[in-house]
Amino acid sequence: MPVYTEEDEIKKYSTPCSGVKEDLITCLRNSDCVKIEKKTPKECLVSRHPSVSDECYPLRTLFFECKRSLLDNRQRFRGRKGY
Repeated sequence: MPVYTEEDEIKKYSTPCSGVKEDLITCLRNSDCVKIEKKTPKECLVSRHPSVSDECYPLRTLFFECKRSLLDNRQRFRGRKGY
C-alpha cells in the first residue's frame, strides 16, 4: 500500500472517491501491461491482462461502488463506501 503525507491527504480528499482512484491508478501503473506493453491502464483492466495483479480488481469494484453511492440517495445519508 502507498504511504501518504499530510499534503497528500489534503489533496487526495478534495473530491469524492479520489483515494480509491489513486490507489487503483497506482496499482495499474505498476503492472507489466502498462510498463512494458505501453497500454493505457483502462485497456489493461478491461482486457483482464494477466500481468495486472489480483489486488487491482477489488479496487476497481470499490471505486465503482463509491461512485455509485454518490448517486444513491440512501447512501448519501449513510456515507460513502471506500476511504
